[in-house]
Amino acid sequence: MEASKGNYGKLWVSGDWNAFFGLWTNVLMNVMVLSSLMLFLVRMPAGIVFGRIIPAVGISLIVGNFYYAYMAKRLANKERREDVTALPYGPSVPHYFLVTLVIMLPVVLKTGDPVLAWRVGLAWCFIEGLIEVSGAYFGRVIRQNTPRAAMLGTLAGVSIAFISMSPAMQMMEVPWIGFISFGIILVAWFAIIPMPLRIPGGLLMIIIGTAVGWLTGYMRPEPLMSAIASFAPHLPSLAIPDLLQGLGEFAPLLSTAIPMGIYNFTEAFNNVESAAAAGDEYNVSEVIFVDGIGTLAGAVLGSPFPTAVYIGHPGWKSIGGRIGYSLGTGIAIGAVCLLGILPLALSIIPLVCVLPILVYIGAVIGAQAFQASPLKHAPAIVLALIPNFASWGKNLVDGALGTVGRSAAEVGYDKLASAGIAYKGLEVLSGGAILVGLIWGAIGAFVIDKEWNKAAIFSLLGAILSFVGIIHSGRVALAAAWEAAIGYVIFMAIFLSIKFSRGAGTGGGG
Repeated sequence: MEASKGNYGKLWVSGDWNAFFGLWTNVLMNVMVLSSLMLFLVRMPAGIVFGRIIPAVGISLIVGNFYYAYMAKRLANKERREDVTALPYGPSVPHYFLVTLVIMLPVVLKTGDPVLAWRVGLAWCFIEGLIEVSGAYFGRVIRQNTPRAAMLGTLAGVSIAFISMSPAMQMMEVPWIGFISFGIILVAWFAIIPMPLRIPGGLLMIIIGTAVGWLTGYMRPEPLMSAIASFAPHLPSLAIPDLLQGLGEFAPLLSTAIPMGIYNFTEAFNNVESAAAAGDEYNVSEVIFVDGIGTLAGAVLGSPFPTAVYIGHPGWKSIGGRIGYSLGTGIAIGAVCLLGILPLALSIIPLVCVLPILVYIGAVIGAQAFQASPLKHAPAIVLALIPNFASWGKNLVDGALGTVGRSAAEVGYDKLASAGIAYKGLEVLSGGAILVGLIWGAIGAFVIDKEWNKAAIFSLLGAILSFVGIIHSGRVALAAAWEAAIGYVIFMAIFLSIKFSRGAGTGGGG
């Protein structure tokens, strides 16, 4: 039935239940993971984790999810549609691993002071937010001039490698729980078959997975008793003095903030493109600006973790999510973070029972890259995947070596090569992987279309970004990855020589 004029987009429809339990458990899982990293890896005092960091995360997630629901309502009224789906929003997954492992943990290992590490993390997050906000001014230009295959291809690489692979492996460590949840997702979200009593698939997954976890002894009562004993609500407070102290220690970390800030707004406009391919066209500059403001607000209140529009809009749309699922997620996750519920959630819900949600997101986004791009651009999509897979592989190697206190340089590149690991190439290929994937995918698509000028322009962009270390390097400096820069210049020369030798305009030649 057609809605009344000017009042399109209901705030809640039945499909929002499915999407809400999917997104809420996704965000809850990420908040649980980042809390665990703080507590057990950085050894952050629980008072700071649950009293300062988590409330700040909660406020940023309330504001972001509410704003994206508002954008969806506005779009529904503008286009007179009832099927508009809000963008999902939460803490950025790659960033919370990076800020923990690359920014905060080294400070702890060097100084033995987790509070100082938190302050440095706040400074890093604040600078990252400033870079994100700046991206709002040219994100639209990038999106308008980049092939869809490149944007969705590199997004698919991130989603499959970083969103789905580790959860899939963790799921297989406890298959008697993981497969129950995965099976429910396959039936409820892939096949779109209603669950018994029309219980949302995401809720049923949590209920059954939690029950099996406790009945099989996988979950233990001791952590629950401890969480109950220490239960208390926590309100956020300004962390400006801590932020300012962190800024004094921040200068050496600028080389990571710049490329990761660029990464975040690049991922944002890729996600906007993903939503557009699913039928919902959002203002990319506004989305990037909101992401940046959420990150800045979190840092000022005490969170070192950037926020981001999430991968997965098409998945939530396909199971009926519209506007309410975003509002509901903001309210529910805010309550968990502010009312002291998170420690209880960590001790009640087995993490493995919600991990299959991330496998689902990777599958949907990976498929969309091919479904929403021209068929002839499929090879370009594969090119865009490769750098992100390389980044994931490098993280595995570094993590494995780190458990025994070694690095690739200490082990020796030759020894790694003898085991089939071309580490040096892996390191170069994975530097700024999402941007590399974007550039490789764009070059591939333009070459397929014989648009030599555009292929040359993206090659030049690759050369510039390599030369200053934004891609193919772990540091921002002149001539940081000059060898890769030369490679892109060779690309550019090849494409321009073909264009001029054939005497054809852009797109000419065959």
